[in-house]
Amino acid sequence: MENISLKLEKEFRKAMEEVMKKHNYMTKTEFIRESIREKMKILEGKDSSTGGGKTEKREPPSYI
Repeated sequence: MENISLKLEKEFRKAMEEVMKKHNYMTKTEFIRESIREKMKILEGKDSSTGGGKTEKREPPSYI
């Protein structure tokens, strides 16, 4: 495995940790890996809930 360093703004990190706690993620690595996998599925059209890979533009959350 390769290490990747990631810098996050404090507010974004806090929001991520709140979501992690709510959904019982034990580590940031676990949460980030799963998030990347899900995003890749969406972009590649493998997630039927997105209508065949078409993504909608959304406003970014306030912490971004």
